[in-house]
Amino acid sequence: MKKIATLAALLILIATSARAGGIYQYSTIDALLAGRYDGDLSMEQLLKRGGFGLGTLNGLDGELVVLDGKAYHVQAGGEVVTAEPSDRTPFATVTTFEEDSIASLDAVSDLDSLNKAMLDRLVSENFFHAVRIEGRFEMIKTRAIPAQTKPYRPLVEAMKDQVIVKFTGLEGTLVGLWTPGFMKGVNVPGFHWHFISDDGTRGGHVLDVSFDKLVARIDVEREFSMTLPEFLGGVDLSPDRSEALHKVEKDPAE
Repeated sequence: MKKIATLAALLILIATSARAGGIYQYSTIDALLAGRYDGDLSMEQLLKRGGFGLGTLNGLDGELVVLDGKAYHVQAGGEVVTAEPSDRTPFATVTTFEEDSIASLDAVSDLDSLNKAMLDRLVSENFFHAVRIEGRFEMIKTRAIPAQTKPYRPLVEAMKDQVIVKFTGLEGTLVGLWTPGFMKGVNVPGFHWHFISDDGTRGGHVLDVSFDKLVARIDVEREFSMTLPEFLGGVDLSPDRSEALHKVEKDPAE
């Protein structure tokens, strides 16, 4: 399809200057929204591209958290197991985290407050940023989706199966990525957060969070590379899926 070819050409140009440590992405968020849940990239291969990031696993089986070179599989219900090297992903974004700056954060009452506070700390909204926030979280609400069965439904429908859990007084790490708005359709524009507890047993995609005072470590990324899986050749990427993405990212309790 013409749009896929144009996107591929653009991303190839972007990738030509990619360094180790830049943002690496497998597939697109729009393909995931369309129900393409089976990729060919293994955890072993993904971790060679970066040790910090997020995504999901084949079959839309829960959430993926990548931290300190390890891949964690968050299952529906918030329980975590270490992903197997052979486990595969249909969508993931990783980098080699290299701290460029730190920012002290005052008390945060909810996810919107965190996003607003971090927005002020960005070097530019046109650059990618990886953000790592460690410490004690007064409250953190996460979700994960149980593995889907074929024929796969679009993501906005699969979200109806999500399992939401709420933790209090939990020590852990927020793994965050900021994606520029011009990457709409490729990744989630704005902030995207996943969480993993210090003991590696609880986590998920973050729907809400609160904490007292913590420090954000920030990695500014101006280089991007991407693998376009073969299955993209059969996906219609022309529709605007912004509304579906908003429904997927939003806390259903709001």
